[in-house]
Amino acid sequence: GLLLARSPARVGNGRARRVPAGNGKPGSGRPVGGGPMCMECVTGACVPLPPQSDYHFEYTECDVLGSRWRVSIPNKPDTCTGLPDPVKGTKCTFSCNEGEFLDMKTQECQKCAAGTYSLGTGVAFDEWDTTPPGFITLGVNMNAGDIYMNCSNSTWTPKGDYIASNTDDCTSTLSYAVTLKKPGSVSFQYLYPDNSVFFEFYVQNDQCQSTESETRWMRTTESDWDTHIVQLSRGNNVLYWRTTSFALNPGAVKPVLLQNVAISGVAYTSECFQCKPGTYSAEPGSARCAPCPANSYSNKGATVCQECEKDKYAGVGSGSCLPRPACSASDYFYTHTPCDSAGETQLMYKWIEPKICDESAEGAAGLPASGQMEACPPCNPGFFMNNASECLPCPSGFYSNGTACAECPAGTEPVVGFDYKWWNRMPSNMRSLVKADAWAVAGDNSFAGNGLNAFPSLPRSVAKDEERGELSKISFVFETSCTADCVLHFMVVRTSERTNRVVETWKGTHGKQSYTFIIQSNSTVSFTWGFQRTAGYTESKYSSDFAKIFAIGITNAMDGVASHCRHCALSSARSQPGCVPCPAGDYMLNSTGVCKACPANTYIRAEQPVGRGACVPCGPNTHSNKARTACQSTCRLSVKQEAGWALQYDFSSLANATAFGSSPLFTSKGLRYFHQFGVALCGTEGREVATCVDNVTDSRKEVRGYVCQATVVPSDVRGQRVVSSQPISIGDTLLGETKVPFPLYACCRGSETTQACKAGRTTSIRLRCDPTVSAPNEISLPSECKEGTCDGCSFHFLWRSQHACPLCSERDYKRIESACVQGITHTTYVWQQPARCAGGVSLPPPTASACVTLDFWLKLGVGAGTAAAVLLIGISCYFWKRTRRLEYRYSKLMTGSGDRECQLPAADSCAIMEGEDAEDDLIYLTKKSIFGKIKSFSRERTSDGFDSVPLKSSSGMEMEMD
Repeated sequence: GLLLARSPARVGNGRARRVPAGNGKPGSGRPVGGGPMCMECVTGACVPLPPQSDYHFEYTECDVLGSRWRVSIPNKPDTCTGLPDPVKGTKCTFSCNEGEFLDMKTQECQKCAAGTYSLGTGVAFDEWDTTPPGFITLGVNMNAGDIYMNCSNSTWTPKGDYIASNTDDCTSTLSYAVTLKKPGSVSFQYLYPDNSVFFEFYVQNDQCQSTESETRWMRTTESDWDTHIVQLSRGNNVLYWRTTSFALNPGAVKPVLLQNVAISGVAYTSECFQCKPGTYSAEPGSARCAPCPANSYSNKGATVCQECEKDKYAGVGSGSCLPRPACSASDYFYTHTPCDSAGETQLMYKWIEPKICDESAEGAAGLPASGQMEACPPCNPGFFMNNASECLPCPSGFYSNGTACAECPAGTEPVVGFDYKWWNRMPSNMRSLVKADAWAVAGDNSFAGNGLNAFPSLPRSVAKDEERGELSKISFVFETSCTADCVLHFMVVRTSERTNRVVETWKGTHGKQSYTFIIQSNSTVSFTWGFQRTAGYTESKYSSDFAKIFAIGITNAMDGVASHCRHCALSSARSQPGCVPCPAGDYMLNSTGVCKACPANTYIRAEQPVGRGACVPCGPNTHSNKARTACQSTCRLSVKQEAGWALQYDFSSLANATAFGSSPLFTSKGLRYFHQFGVALCGTEGREVATCVDNVTDSRKEVRGYVCQATVVPSDVRGQRVVSSQPISIGDTLLGETKVPFPLYACCRGSETTQACKAGRTTSIRLRCDPTVSAPNEISLPSECKEGTCDGCSFHFLWRSQHACPLCSERDYKRIESACVQGITHTTYVWQQPARCAGGVSLPPPTASACVTLDFWLKLGVGAGTAAAVLLIGISCYFWKRTRRLEYRYSKLMTGSGDRECQLPAADSCAIMEGEDAEDDLIYLTKKSIFGKIKSFSRERTSDGFDSVPLKSSSGMEMEMD
């Protein structure tokens, strides 16, 4: 046949294909069959088709009728020519069953060969020696400000059985794109042990719409893998696994581990997957591979597992065998058999399973002989031993020290709880996770292992009070011994939380010590101890590492047992015999059962309601609440001064819960984060308290109190407005208020203890009066300690506010009076400067009052002054005139005497004659007016030097003499 033309055309997937020119039959212009020996004739010349290894088959996109074409795609561009022509493909709804694959050459389902497996309508990824095809991992710097951070190497790293995330401050993303022909799902297993890493999984569809933000955050796990399943829609789906760490010490961060990714809904798989090392499939058409049993191994694609040699061992699902080390004393342990009727128990020695050591090796230790009889240890307090030598709990109202039960005497009640100190067998309310013997009785009054979960019952119900400091507590004594980087975790989970919350972690070797955790909420609580031998998550590599717990004590458990009884208050009502609690604010006298009221401004110590020491005094300027369970402040403070008066403070405007943040902080690689604090300074019962939450992990932990702290990562890292995590309480018990030298609110103490803060955390808030601050809340941290604390235990804040000033009083303003204007004066009151008060009394309103003006007083003063001046002048003139007359008389006498010494002159007619009385001839001057006197004063003297003197004759006539 002759093929006249071959023109390229476009198909649905955008790739070039050849238009078929024939029906595939002889003489149609197309060869029959295909493969490296096929020939294609073009213009009479036959050319061979490329070998099958140079190309592969794919389907085009489905059209509106649900049809598609099978096309051949070269594995390398431009490497071969003469590809097979496209042919009609299967229907888009076509799928194969589990254990089958679609042979693209024949377009028929074929069974997978032995040593391989297939999910049928899905794909699975369980080998992570390298990053599987289709997966893309990328490390980026999502938020580092101006700090350069190289994140090119911060990617997900294949580790063989799993793939691990980064542990630095970069954001690492693992993605996989898949097209589903029908609705399906994606499932994967993950290990997420560290909540200092943000881990999210989400899916984007054709419209780039992502998974709801509420379901994208993964919940933390601790010692076991968890499975996550998400439903997928038909069409294109892009899967994203993304992590970001913000720990201050990246070396201590544990990565997120991912394994066994399976996707269903792809309608077909064109190949079967080989079983990974350590697994096998013996029959054709397997949907999954089975793990090899212990002490056997397999290679990739195995159909059967191979036994290890005698001097080697392998765990379940191992891909190789390891040499057996010589046995030592750390490879076995002993337990006790149940006590027999004679009260004896038998020692039984056992190898630690799985046994990996070789007892026949040179220098190896053998297993000691079992069967030695010993006296049974006593039962734990609160239990008794029955005739079958079993330890059973004492009935309600009874107590025991581990032997026989005794009823509590009248006027007493049992102190319920759990006190485990003897480990003849595992208590009934405790179990071992991961595997049955992960934690086992060690025989030396302890038990050891690497995975324990204890489930104490609901704590005994008490009056609900959010401010109660302690409701119950758990204490335990432990020891760890490590040859590598082993870790012991202590975790708590409540009914309101779905995941374990790590409370404390001990790394490396620790001698025998105790730890106590306070329970502050009335709810069902479970405790978990998890021990990891190495950070590599391998098993039995360091068999000599161990963790031992010697004793566990839990108080105030509702269905617990009693080791002793305590006195209680007796009811006075006949209808209610037995013990009753003391009234609120009362404590019980020792050994009497009599309740007595605590002094004022004290609260009852929850863990010690007996004795005078149960009354705890409140701090300065605080008082107890109604339930007498805690102290609180009314937001008012009075500070006496040396002068006798007192400054009054009112912090009511600062009582509302306030949130503030630290300045930006950066990790070693430049990731920016903040510490956000919540403060509820004071207030009455039922007030709003400070709240810090975890909105990243699935636990949604919430901390409430006077002061709390959370770590906040910028929103552009997580695509949320606020991302908060790691909330802690740094103040849930009010200590009091003082004044040195300005208000120091020695606020609170946190009851939660850590290894670094064995006495809990404390918070001090200094309130500084600053009337210039207009913002309602201006709180700053110490300049030397940018995180609010220098040691992680003591926090200090400075709160500048106008509401921190003392209340204003009459001493804080002054009075100013205006001038008298038109008979009216105005009085105004102004604050003293600089202002150092706020609130309190208000300024009195301005007043106006009548007054006498300055013009009147000026006129009156001028008139009075003028009159006084005239009077003074008149008096002066009068005395001057009199003096002149006396001078005249004296001069007259001196002139008349002449030269006669010591003889007065003879009197003339005008003088007083001898023998005359001066009183008879006095000259009386006429009474003149003031102007007349002034006129007479102005007369000039005569030429002879004498003045004219007016005289009056004896007849009363006035005359004038010169």
